[in-house]
Formats: sequence, structure tokens, C-alpha cells
Amino acid sequence: MNRSAASPLAHEAAEVIAEAFLGYRSRFRTLSRAARQHFQHADWHAMQRDSSRRLDLYNDAVNGALTGLRDILGERFSDRPTWTAVRAAFEARVGERPDEELAETFFNSAVRRVFHTVGVAPDVEFVASSAAPAEHRPPWSHTRVHERSGPLAEAFREVLLGAGFDAPWDDLEGDCARLAEAVKPHLTPGRVRAIEVVRAPFFRGKGAYVAGQLHAEDGSVPLVIALLNRGGRIVVDAALFTENDVSVVFSFARSYFFVEVDDPREMVDWLHTLMPRKPASDLWNSLGFHRHGKTELFRSLLAHLNATDEKFVVAPGKRGMVMAVFVLPGFDVVFKVIRDRFEFPKTVTHAQVREKYDIVYRHDRAGRLVDAQRFEHLEFPADRFEPALLEELLTSTSETVRLEGDRVVIAHLYTERRLVPLDVFLETAAPEAARDAVVDYGQALKDLAATNIFPGDMLLKNFGVTRHGRLVFYDYDELCLVTECRFRDLPTASGGDEEVAAEPWYFVDERDVFPEEFRAFLGLRGELLAAFLSAHADLLRADFWRRMQERVHRGEVIEIFPYRQSSRLRPDAD
Repeated sequence: MNRSAASPLAHEAAEVIAEAFLGYRSRFRTLSRAARQHFQHADWHAMQRDSSRRLDLYNDAVNGALTGLRDILGERFSDRPTWTAVRAAFEARVGERPDEELAETFFNSAVRRVFHTVGVAPDVEFVASSAAPAEHRPPWSHTRVHERSGPLAEAFREVLLGAGFDAPWDDLEGDCARLAEAVKPHLTPGRVRAIEVVRAPFFRGKGAYVAGQLHAEDGSVPLVIALLNRGGRIVVDAALFTENDVSVVFSFARSYFFVEVDDPREMVDWLHTLMPRKPASDLWNSLGFHRHGKTELFRSLLAHLNATDEKFVVAPGKRGMVMAVFVLPGFDVVFKVIRDRFEFPKTVTHAQVREKYDIVYRHDRAGRLVDAQRFEHLEFPADRFEPALLEELLTSTSETVRLEGDRVVIAHLYTERRLVPLDVFLETAAPEAARDAVVDYGQALKDLAATNIFPGDMLLKNFGVTRHGRLVFYDYDELCLVTECRFRDLPTASGGDEEVAAEPWYFVDERDVFPEEFRAFLGLRGELLAAFLSAHADLLRADFWRRMQERVHRGEVIEIFPYRQSSRLRPDAD
């Protein structure tokens, strides 16, 4: 194929991909703008629908591009030199866009489906971003600076009015005074010279968040103002001023935000100034660009492998019955591959396990479900695997993992943030930290129930402790919806043979759950069991779970706050 014949074809194909990407970005922006209206009208079901709808935009756009490309490229659809030329034309087409990195990831998604690429393909993919942008620096294009010229409460008034809500404020002056008072433990109010905030609020679930910083002469403090809609009137519910508290709001265990942003890379760089310990991939995910977040995660993995001589090893903790789990010691991620066969008493199938992960992907994670990224057709040098791990993978996951020469090829795996399993944490934790973890474990179960999630396997080893001390669930093979279960009270034995029977003397359906039995297999004893029961004894009663089912069936959207009760300014506004 000579260059003169290829060039117009390559440009035409690149234009198809670019137009599909632009269509995706346009629909993404439309949903982001709609979130403001949903919040102002307290239309929480519309917010949920749009959150689910947004997850489908990317695949729909990629599939649409591939359909058009088949018509244009014809017999050259699978020709690698043609795609090399298309990549060059596409790079020229999107090179000046502020979302160029997103466009390149979109291109890679298309080309990987064409060639079913194993590993990476430098001849047809963007292996590293051609944009190679320097990190952005102030002044930021997406923020507004409110210089302080009077009382701090007046500056907060400018901030709240600048958020541009049409709905009325419930108590604007009172909220501003409470915000100024809340600053005191973190900065002397008189030292605050300016408040800088993102022009567009962040929306998720039933909350809106104004994110920014307080600037003083000797430094800056993060700021997140949490807003709620109470009966059609906007209330300032909480104010957060520390990196840890802000990081929890942007947690990997929460659903993605809606926010209007023109330059995503600049926004990520700015968010990194608030949360310097949070990986860039998490920040991309939090903005709703989870496909590029996955790209960032994979590139950081390759960079770690290139910079170290670490080997993949079996993950510490108890061996998984459904997943083979491994880690790189210095990389904050776990890798999970589905085993070929599951040991008793596991009865799920491979398809059902994948279905559980898809439920989590599409569901409100409420800060209690780890975000999982699915990767396909990965390839690594075999000498980067410890022999014991490689033997386990080739033996127990042979349908997914194979050895090709000196390369290990993995057809399908999930990545999750690396956490300390709760059972491991409790072995060495100080008594107070252990009690706090156990109490939060119970709260995690309640938060999950409030969003219609029943973990199924409630063993401590399936919950992890984050660096902020929060408990999250990460083992999804028995996860289901609360509304799919039948929560029953244990029948009372009438005596005789029934009381000594080795097996239940009453009929048990596969959907039946007996909460009274939870206590027996939680593995908690002594003071830890007492602390759990003191705070969450209702979890062991079927009526608690049935009430949750009723609330879900009524369509109630239950709030799960991403901040502590102590951060709330008006708890009486519930």
C-alpha cells in the first residue's frame, strides 16, 4: 500500500475515531451538567440513572467507531501498517485538545479490540501519551479565587453564591458563620487571605461538594464543603479541612463524581495538590474517566517493574478459594485471577463471579466496596514471578494463565487497591484500634445494606482496612442484592430429635439467610465481640434486614455520608 493511497484513508479512519470520541465527550458533559439540576430538584433516582448510563457511554462510542471503520477500511481493517498510519493521523487530529490523553486511551480501546492485543503493541497503540504534559501550576483555569476583604463569613458567602445554584439556601448567613467557626481548629480565621474553589461543584448521590483551598500567608489548607438538598432548600452539611478527610470523599471505594471539567489533566494535577498521596489513576477514576484511570494504573505498574527488580508473589493472608491473589511488594495493588475450579462449599460459576464484579462496577459503592479494574490479555516476563506463585497460577488458573516461552500471558484479571485484611489487622492492632475497626465493620455491613448490597460471605478476611482506618469489602463471589435474599428467624425446635440433629431439621432454600447465625462464624470473641454487639446487635436480627428490604422496595435513597459525624455543621437539619 503506497503512501499516497494510504494517507487519505488513514485520515478518514482517524476522523471516524475522533468523531466517536467527541460524541462520547459531548454526552459525558451533558450528563455532568444534568447532575446540577438533579441535585437542585432532589431527583435522586435520575442521578442514579445517569450514573449508570454514563458507564455505558464509552463502550457504545468505541463500538460505534469500529462499525464505521469496518465500512471504511474494508479488507484493511486488520492491517497493521494501515493502523500505524491511522494512529499518526489521529495524533495530529487531537494533538491540541486539552483532553488529548483521554482521546489516546479511546484510540487504544478501539485498536486493542481489532487485534485482540496481548501485552502492548507499540506499532499501533499509544504506549505512553504523546502529549507528555508538564504538570499544571497556578493560576488554575478551573478555579475561582475569592480574596478576603472583610470577615471570613463574608468570603464564604461569596463562595457559596458563586456555586451558582438556583435552589434557595436554607440559612445562608448561618451556614457562612458556621463555616468561619469551623476553620478555627485548622487556621486562625484572621490569617486566611483567600478562598480558592473549583468553579463547578462535584455531584454524587444526594450530595454536592464545593472543593478548594484556604490560602494563608504561611501555607494552604484543603477545603471541601458538603451540601445537601433538604426539602428543596440547600444546606451546608459539613466542612472538611484535612488531606485525610478530603481523600475519603474522593475514595476508591465510592462511585465516580459528576463534575464539569474542560481540562481533565489540569483538574487531576490540582486535586493532587489536595491529596498528594492519592495515585493519579484514582483521581482520574473519581472524575468519571475510569478507562483512562485504568491506563494510568497500567502505566504506573510498568514503570514500577522497570524501576525495580521486585517479583510478583503470593498475597499475604488466607488463601482464596475462588481467586488466586498476588502482589508486587512495593506496589499498592492486588491482582486477582479466577481459579479454574472452586473448592467446597463454593458453588458459584466463573460467569457468576464476573457478574458479581459487574454489579459492583455499576452499583453505588457507598464507600464500602473496593473499585475493581478488569484487565485482559496482559503479558509479563516469567522471571518476574516467584516460582511458587508461577506454579500456583499455572496449576490452579491454567484456563486463564499460560506460559509462552519466557512470558506469562494472563487472559483476564482484576486489580484492586491493596488493603490489610481485617483478620490480619486485628492480630496486631492496639485494643482501641481493634475495637474501632470492629465497630466500623458493623457499620460497613449497614452501609452496604442501605444500598441494597448483602456481602454473602461476611468473614473478617473478606474486609480490608484502609490507611484511614475505614472498613471496605473486597471479596465479591457471594455478593448479592439484599432484595434477592429471604431473611428468616431461626425456627424453634420442638425438642427430641430436632434439637440434636446434625443438619437443619427445617427446609432451607438457597435464598434463605438466618442473621442469628452470623455471630457463630464472625470469629469475634471477648471484648471485640462485646463492642460489635453493643453497636450492631440489630444486624443479628432478621427484622433489621427485612426493614432494609422494605426501604429499598419503596425506592428510598438512603444517605451514606463520606465524612464523620463530627464534621457535620448542622446534624439537626436531618
